[in-house]
Amino acid sequence: MATVTTTALCLLASAALAGCGAGGTGEDRSAGDILDEANARMRKLDSVTVDITNRTTSSGTVTSHLVTDLDGRCRSKTTWSKGGTLEQIRLDETDYVRPDQAYLRKWKNKPGVSGEQRLWVKTPVKQAAAGNGLTSCERPFDSFGTAKKGDSTRVGDTEAIELIVTDKADKEGTYTFYVAREGEPYLLKTVYKSPAQRTTTSFSGFDEPLDVRAPKPDEVLSAGGAGG
Repeated sequence: MATVTTTALCLLASAALAGCGAGGTGEDRSAGDILDEANARMRKLDSVTVDITNRTTSSGTVTSHLVTDLDGRCRSKTTWSKGGTLEQIRLDETDYVRPDQAYLRKWKNKPGVSGEQRLWVKTPVKQAAAGNGLTSCERPFDSFGTAKKGDSTRVGDTEAIELIVTDKADKEGTYTFYVAREGEPYLLKTVYKSPAQRTTTSFSGFDEPLDVRAPKPDEVLSAGGAGG
């Protein structure tokens, strides 16, 4: 599990690290300029929805759906093709986590688990560890590597321009960023490809009202003395 989840989380961060875009993209603007403008806009978002599909040749597919304020409040659901689903609500310093029975049997080595897990486990964020499948609400949106312009295309109903980014730190991988050409310079989608991996990250719900709240008290099992 650690390998799968760490890869998924790193790619989620990588997609945001290269987050980029340009509203009203002109032919005279460099790919680097487009990246810088879009990063600045994405960092100002009050909320965004992030959907990720991460496929690897060795570990199957991991999908995640995240709604976040890019700070300390978010809700996510992660699903592994080899079994297991993990839901998470993060409210500042507190996590609420709800795994399903397949997750507990496979990833937590609890083969005797039967029935669906109804209760959320309440735990301090400071106890979260790498490889446990939990998601951070934050996204850095910083540029990296070398960018060049690609083709004009569409993402859903939105006209977009491709930006292709390569990085010396990952000689086999290529990132393609799809950036809104009109209106706000939003990053709409990123695709990472390498011989062993393909990760697609889609962004939507820009600045939409964020409804992230704690579960009802009778649905929560406290663990580790979390407060809030």
